[in-house]
Amino acid sequence: MEEIKWGIIGCGDVTEVKSGPAFSKVANSKLVAVMRRDGAKAADYASRHKVAKWYDDASDLINDPEVNAVYIATPPLQHEAYTIAALKAGKPVYVEKPMTLDAASAQCMTDAANQLKVKLCVAHYRRAQPMFLKVKALLNANSIGDVRLVRLKMLQPPNPALIAKTEDNWRINPAISGGGLFHDLAPHQLDLMTYYFGAVKNAVGIATKQQQNTEVDDLVAGNILFENGIVFSGTWCFSVAPADQADSCEIYGSKGRISFPMFGNKVIVTTDCTEEFTFEPLQHVQQPMIEKVVDYFFNKGENPCSGEDALITMKLMDDFTRK
Repeated sequence: MEEIKWGIIGCGDVTEVKSGPAFSKVANSKLVAVMRRDGAKAADYASRHKVAKWYDDASDLINDPEVNAVYIATPPLQHEAYTIAALKAGKPVYVEKPMTLDAASAQCMTDAANQLKVKLCVAHYRRAQPMFLKVKALLNANSIGDVRLVRLKMLQPPNPALIAKTEDNWRINPAISGGGLFHDLAPHQLDLMTYYFGAVKNAVGIATKQQQNTEVDDLVAGNILFENGIVFSGTWCFSVAPADQADSCEIYGSKGRISFPMFGNKVIVTTDCTEEFTFEPLQHVQQPMIEKVVDYFFNKGENPCSGEDALITMKLMDDFTRK
């Protein structure tokens, strides 16, 4: 391939700014086709983003001879079927997080990629963003000594502003999303924990529904013991008062602490003194990851997030929410 020519399956709200435009801004990469089951909306997206082709059937996009890579940005319910269809067509796939509904489905997708020998990447895009790479560099430099424990809090009121708004709120329909807002936000956070701290030894959690007007768990608490002895404790609650909302991750070491939000732009390192690192917001939050995916598809770099990597996150989510 001289150029990665992308087709998007599911050109909804999440692709408007976060990802869609970036495919044509990355070197040797171009968005050439989009698909949405509502043909009028697919045509509108193509017109506004200056994309040459649009479809209302995923198989037509997958079988378009010009499309040589597929980005799947539908709700999780469709991820497995569309991923496997694209892989069978010999086209590498970049699929949104969460990878799919559960670990069993993620295993099927990973197995298919390995058996068919077609590349698969998962959009845990914080792995490529400067702020989270800074945290990894600080950890690698032993800036807070030996890491002891991690405490994460994601506390939000109902209908939080940091969730992308859609016409139908599929994120709280477990048949489509796999769960509730935990399943939408926790993949970002849990993937970073395994990216930073490595293999998981054990994971346990509890999940419960505290609001009466929802089908999904709105409070999840989970603990991880990593193979290296680091302990993680996370709490996700989506029914707190607006004044009590919180987004924090604190990594405690033998010499200090690293603090940062998942949806913010500042890293604070506290040891004998305090250092702050502030990062400019990204226009397209997925662009750094897409650059790494394109390099991987061209055999110029490693897989930035493989099916095996994302499968770990899916297993953790299953462990935390299993009844």
